[in-house]
Amino acid sequence: MTNRLHAIYHVTAAPEDIAARAMAIAVEQSVEMPVSAIDDPVLLSEIVGTVEDIQDMGGWRFQVTIGLAADTTGYEPGQLLNMLFGNSSIQDDVVLADVILPPGFAERFGGPRHGLHGLRRCVDAGKRALTCSALKPQGLPPSALARLAGDMAEGGIDFIKDDHGLADQPYSRFSERVPACADSVANMAARTGSITRYLPSLSGNLDQLRRQADIAKRSGLEAVLIAPMIVGLASFHTLVREFPSLAFMAHPAMAGASRIAPWCLLGTLFRLFGADATVFPNHGGRFGYSPAECRRLAEKALGVFDGLKPCVPVPAGGMSLERVPEMLDFYGPDVMVLIGGSLLAARDGLVAETARFVEAVKRHPYR
Repeated sequence: MTNRLHAIYHVTAAPEDIAARAMAIAVEQSVEMPVSAIDDPVLLSEIVGTVEDIQDMGGWRFQVTIGLAADTTGYEPGQLLNMLFGNSSIQDDVVLADVILPPGFAERFGGPRHGLHGLRRCVDAGKRALTCSALKPQGLPPSALARLAGDMAEGGIDFIKDDHGLADQPYSRFSERVPACADSVANMAARTGSITRYLPSLSGNLDQLRRQADIAKRSGLEAVLIAPMIVGLASFHTLVREFPSLAFMAHPAMAGASRIAPWCLLGTLFRLFGADATVFPNHGGRFGYSPAECRRLAEKALGVFDGLKPCVPVPAGGMSLERVPEMLDFYGPDVMVLIGGSLLAARDGLVAETARFVEAVKRHPYR
């Protein structure tokens, strides 16, 4: 059967139990009932999950590949994730490690509207790596955040995103903060001649998200930040389709709440649903991702994927200016380097520290 996707799981089990465990996952992720109770030959041949492969990874860990009918996903983000890992995510011996989609499947979702090349064009970056920082901490009023944004823009940074904790709070209403920061960045860009893009953080239910995306557009912005696992994958995908002029940077908040390999969720699935850039914790920072995990995630975001545009990997999480050369050597130029708190720690020296960051990226001699 060609119209079948393949979910790849890492399963912990005794060798003598793995065949039965794999079949149990196949049933759980498809019909979720005893197969013996099904007498419809079409369901048995088309809908019931199939165990396609079992590979021993050593140490009672196995890689299990399950075939699932593509039509069971309804070609909708939430249902796709449900079919891949809905019930099995509750079972602590299983990790969703990867997914292989059938030909034409990705076209149903569309992927990034802008991607790596579109984001480079909107800041006139040529083929170099991109730079990014974050407005924080939350609790500041719009005027203070706008001043910080203006200072970063004066330093020549490419992208300034809201911290993902910024929402529509009483001390910083979205409708006030976004125009203020957008104007500050635009005014500074007009003075310096460099291009900086501000990305406000969208939050709330779908109606609120739509209103916020509309405010961003009316404020002259070209990109926004969103946390797909917070707002919901279907809402995220809907916004990407409804606001094609906006680029979407995906934030990984709550992405670690389920046992899905980061390269699968943040690299493959977020890209499938429309992320133009995907933020993730770089190795050696505040989080526990390994160099191998980070490299694989970046490869999934950028690699050939059924004609989808490449999604920009955005390593972050406690990065500093001193680590910029190492990061660029590791990821190459097809990356957006995000330094947040380390720049803000410069306080009155924020403009100069931002300029140092930008210069380090622009002048890096790639190996």
